[in-house]
Amino acid sequence: MSERSQLSRARRLVVKIGSALLTNDGRGLDVAGLGHWVDQIAALIADGVEVVVVSSGSVAEGMSRLGWASRPEQLHELQAAAAVGQMGLVQTWQDQFRRHDRHAAQILLTHDDLSDRKRYLNARSTLRALLDFGVIPIVNENDTVVTDEIRFGDNDTLGALVANLIEADGLIILTDQLGLFDKDPRKNPDAEMVIERKAGDPELDAMAAGGAGALGRGGMQTKVRAARLAARSGAFTVIVGGRIERVVNRLVQGEVLGTLLLPEQGRIAARKQWLASHLKTRGQLVLDAGAVKVLCRGGRSLLPVGVKGVSGRFRRGEMVSCVDEAGREVARGLVNYDADEATAIAGRSSDRIVEVLGYISDEEMIHRDNMVIV
Repeated sequence: MSERSQLSRARRLVVKIGSALLTNDGRGLDVAGLGHWVDQIAALIADGVEVVVVSSGSVAEGMSRLGWASRPEQLHELQAAAAVGQMGLVQTWQDQFRRHDRHAAQILLTHDDLSDRKRYLNARSTLRALLDFGVIPIVNENDTVVTDEIRFGDNDTLGALVANLIEADGLIILTDQLGLFDKDPRKNPDAEMVIERKAGDPELDAMAAGGAGALGRGGMQTKVRAARLAARSGAFTVIVGGRIERVVNRLVQGEVLGTLLLPEQGRIAARKQWLASHLKTRGQLVLDAGAVKVLCRGGRSLLPVGVKGVSGRFRRGEMVSCVDEAGREVARGLVNYDADEATAIAGRSSDRIVEVLGYISDEEMIHRDNMVIV
């Protein structure tokens, strides 16, 4: 079976659109172009595909509104441009999706939001809820408050991390280039486009020549790096020209466009490996026999009712170890409650969480998507 068939089977996608496309190479928002991408995304959603949009363009749009000809270097000037531009950017997305009777939502993130485990789970829960409601999240870096120490650096990286966050099947990066070439096509007329490679292929580094354009912070190197980040959770990445007619719809129909970069592992295996090897455990949950059986044989989430004991000092979103009554580790995962909260609801049914705590974060102590059986 062709690897391109993965695109037609994808049920959740992140679509990243760069500044050069959205702002018509710096001449203000390209409303007509944005409308075409919205038409394509709306068609995907009508076919049952969940889509999160990672949208560049706030700084470039702000520059256009303020009459600036070149991108400023001072951080406070960039933040000011982002604040001005974000207003028009999000309103335009909403107006275009309203033509399809769809709602859009603005999500602004910083690196801290995804490195802090509690905020990671909160962001994940919000995005998943929006998708459940049929709303299209429009994600951008929070350029108005971000600093050099915490910025993602480019929206390609942000797109990859969002793909990890929501366990997307794939990341589509729409750019002003047709794809990744084996040599810089601007300097080498004999350059050939890379059709398909593994994201981890070391030869890609030499191919990703050239820097970013005048408006963006990314370049082909950041797109390759983003593909490797997306592959961490088993997602494929397509780098493709955003101005190709009906490019998104043609991609998901299996047409060979752009460059497809594939993960080494499937989505579930890749995410489980990441959970198992990259995070330290901060506490322990002792499970009863029924919960152990459900986890190990049924692939189910861990509910509070199956927890007999809680130890350690952990916060929501941190990794905890799950052991049976003999002390043998059976699983580990990202817990949905702080240690004190987990202690209070341990052994109780999920419908009593509000009664005990006065609120509910999640029905599960650990969701199956955030758990690995060991």
